[in-house]
Amino acid sequence: MLNRVIRPSLVALLTVACATPSAVEAQSSSGVVPVELFFQAAASDNRQAEAALRQIGAAWRPSYLPLLLDVLRQARREHWPRITGLLERQTGQRFGTDIRAWRRWAWRQPYEPHPEFARFKSELYSFIDPAMRDFFPPGVRALIRLDEIEWGGVKVNGIPPLDHPKHVAAGEARYLGGGDVVFGFFLNGEARAYPKRILAWHEMARDRVGGVELTIVYCTLCGTVIPYESTAGGKLRKLGTSGLLYRSNKLMFDEETNSLWSTLEGKPVVGALAGSDLRLRALPVVTTTWDEWRREHPETTVLSLATGYKRDYGEGVAYHEYFSSGELMFPVSQTDPASRLNNKDEVLVMRLAVAAGQPPQPVAISAAFLHRNRIYHAELAGHDLTVLTSPRGANRVYAARGVRFRRFLGDNRIEDASGGAWRITEEALVSEGGSTPSLPRLPAQRAFWFGWYAQFPETILIK
Repeated sequence: MLNRVIRPSLVALLTVACATPSAVEAQSSSGVVPVELFFQAAASDNRQAEAALRQIGAAWRPSYLPLLLDVLRQARREHWPRITGLLERQTGQRFGTDIRAWRRWAWRQPYEPHPEFARFKSELYSFIDPAMRDFFPPGVRALIRLDEIEWGGVKVNGIPPLDHPKHVAAGEARYLGGGDVVFGFFLNGEARAYPKRILAWHEMARDRVGGVELTIVYCTLCGTVIPYESTAGGKLRKLGTSGLLYRSNKLMFDEETNSLWSTLEGKPVVGALAGSDLRLRALPVVTTTWDEWRREHPETTVLSLATGYKRDYGEGVAYHEYFSSGELMFPVSQTDPASRLNNKDEVLVMRLAVAAGQPPQPVAISAAFLHRNRIYHAELAGHDLTVLTSPRGANRVYAARGVRFRRFLGDNRIEDASGGAWRITEEALVSEGGSTPSLPRLPAQRAFWFGWYAQFPETILIK
């Protein structure tokens, strides 16, 4: 789909570039090859393309590699050898026309971007969708490597977010089977379930639960659902789907500034807001089955099938092949070299605060490990934690504060080491004796191992 969408647009861009040869020559005299030449390298006219490649090769710099690789992905397959031939001559690598191998190698090199790399990205993506141009304005600030940002195959909001979708009482959701996967959320006394079979088609829901405006974002590629409070820095942020990815992780954008936001970190990473102290506050969520969530929260509401969109919302339909395979849809710069888990093994993940001024410590715990150890205590990054796992595999993390638990007392109660009983709630563990303070729940969510590791290779893994 990628080449069918962009190829006619690249021809239009080449026409513009070729119409201004004097500008190209002037910029070339400065020693830096202008970005127009990289588009010309993909031209259907062989003489034009070869001339551009000769100029690029004569003034070769490592910073040209990412531009050629971005163009290579859009070029016709029959034109790949002329571009990869130049890459092999300049780098000494022998990857032929294996674009993924070239990209993985390039991402391991020092990042020294072309001075006009952002403009190049802006031009390239604007011919997919003009709205993407605004993500890369002149002088844009970026906290991540621009060469690792790639198009995910859709236009801006091409996967349409649900905007305050309709919801129904549990008894009215007759379309749901008991074993259907839902993402359960509870805030200020209100419970709501977001079925995977609906959310996977939209990857984002802007909603209001417990009186709080939320952005529930689902990165299907990395297997992560995170509910965020939509207010950051005293402003309500209306977030959307950019159509772009970073290390196979969805990049959101805010409509006010068009800054790109990291899904996993909830912060702006490219654009006017990048480098600010703005953060979206993540809230706890649980991945469970409809039967289990409804039994624990009979008062829950759940999304209605009346979303306003025509989709096959059957269980397991969206992304069926991707979820059932270990293959990645998009390459990432790094995967676990020790192969401690399979790419799409599920892990429970969190980012734990450490010393002031230091980045949080990422942690991943194998979901299979937690299923075998339904009461799990751990001291991680200075935090005393208890992770409780339900019979159907739902994980919840609480601050233990020295309390140790030894056995479950039914579905919603647990006994501590001294024989005291506690109620398991979505917000805290509550002592039935009343003399001990409640133990608050901490934000954590499921993810695919590869997606989490690609973003946080320094993660602590427990398996």
